[in-house]
Amino acid sequence: MERRYGEIAVEQAELEAWENPYPDRDYWVEITFPEFTCLCPRSGYPDFATFHIRYIPDRYIVELKSLKLWLNKFRNRYISHEAATNEVFDALWNLLKPRKLIVIGDWNPRGNVHTVVRVERERTGDT
Repeated sequence: MERRYGEIAVEQAELEAWENPYPDRDYWVEITFPEFTCLCPRSGYPDFATFHIRYIPDRYIVELKSLKLWLNKFRNRYISHEAATNEVFDALWNLLKPRKLIVIGDWNPRGNVHTVVRVERERTGDT
């Protein structure tokens, strides 16, 4: 069966940084991605989350289409809630080098357990 153009786009997705149009100003960028999905590394069952990404940019901002496609790359990966949230954080931190970044993975309850994973960091003069 031939792969669809969307499947190819997701497979090839890479995060892309754009120049910040206002690098002299502190302002928040807030992104919500309500359809994050991956696979439980133990059971193989699907896990679903809403990701909240908040950052104060420095020199770069994230290009939104690249972020959307890149986040969809997780849908067939076996990865824990904690690992997925931290991987998203690390990728954005390393790409954008923002002044401050918060990534929250708000995971849908499974087995009557609701998990929220929050990763936060602020850039200091030496980091």
